[in-house]
Amino acid sequence: MGSDPVSQCCARIAVRHCPSLNFGPRRNSLTPILIVIHYTAMASAEAAIARLCDPQAEVSAHYLIDRSGPVTQMVNEEHRAWHAGVGEWRGLTDINSRSIGIELDNDGTHPFPEPQMAALEDLLRGIRSRWPVAASDIIGHSDMAPGRKSDPGPRFDWARLARQGLAAPVSPQMQGEGFEQSAQRAGFTAPVDRATLLTATRLRFAPWREGPITDDDLQLYHRI
Repeated sequence: MGSDPVSQCCARIAVRHCPSLNFGPRRNSLTPILIVIHYTAMASAEAAIARLCDPQAEVSAHYLIDRSGPVTQMVNEEHRAWHAGVGEWRGLTDINSRSIGIELDNDGTHPFPEPQMAALEDLLRGIRSRWPVAASDIIGHSDMAPGRKSDPGPRFDWARLARQGLAAPVSPQMQGEGFEQSAQRAGFTAPVDRATLLTATRLRFAPWREGPITDDDLQLYHRI
């Protein structure tokens, strides 16, 4: 399975090329089974694209979505972009070889505008038509690197994606097990302490919640 030409990336959005040199082959014949969503935390989309295409920066992503909606592709989906770094999801490592990375033009403190979210939804559908990515494996950078990363942050609308089958559902399921075990079964398998794990799961599912662990935190969200 491979990616379509960029002009056919998905049904309703046009995608421009801005090729980055920061990529390589996927290791061990791996193919994408995850999508990792990031925010850029830079002054503008163009500044972020320049960095992601700068060989000295040694970072990249497959796509970047401007806050007004335009989509830029920097790395072909068949290649390994350098966006995720060290981390783990569902017991899997080398996330770069297993994933497609999407950067969103946002500093993490502002809501993600409607044109940007609509473009993201279209892009996700297009990627999923080409690669076997489960909705529950569309994740944030903070999900696979808890404590090290916080993007796409508390303002990102995961519930909106979940309602369209583009992310894990946001309805709690009692599992009759401890917090750590429930979190691991939901995908949060990176080796971190309880406080860091609690922060990561709250960032994804309940960013408004603060303080010590509660009964609500024990009702982690069932993977589809």
